[in-house]
Amino acid sequence: MSCPPCPNCQSEFVYQDQSLFICPECAHEWNPSEVEAEDTVTVKDANGTLLAEGDKVTLIKDLKVKGSSIVLKIGTKAVIKRLKEGKDHQLDCKVDGAGDMMVTAQFVKKA
Repeated sequence: MSCPPCPNCQSEFVYQDQSLFICPECAHEWNPSEVEAEDTVTVKDANGTLLAEGDKVTLIKDLKVKGSSIVLKIGTKAVIKRLKEGKDHQLDCKVDGAGDMMVTAQFVKKA
């Protein structure tokens, strides 16, 4: 039986003790069924499609950038680097022509 890598330090030297997995390098112990439930962040775009890290998205509305005179136009493309739980700005994206910024999921669609 193969054990998953440690979620803390990514070590491959993990062993199982009854229902827990234990990492000998960082002494982290975890139950695999609890980890999967905690790590799932579900974010949907304007059309209701589930988004994941690495997805390419397109803006569906002109967006003003806070603290700047820049306006992101409809159709601007971005790549999702990280998903975040919350009401505001669920997507950490690299936006074409503007760099890295947080974007609200309701203003994008999956490309």
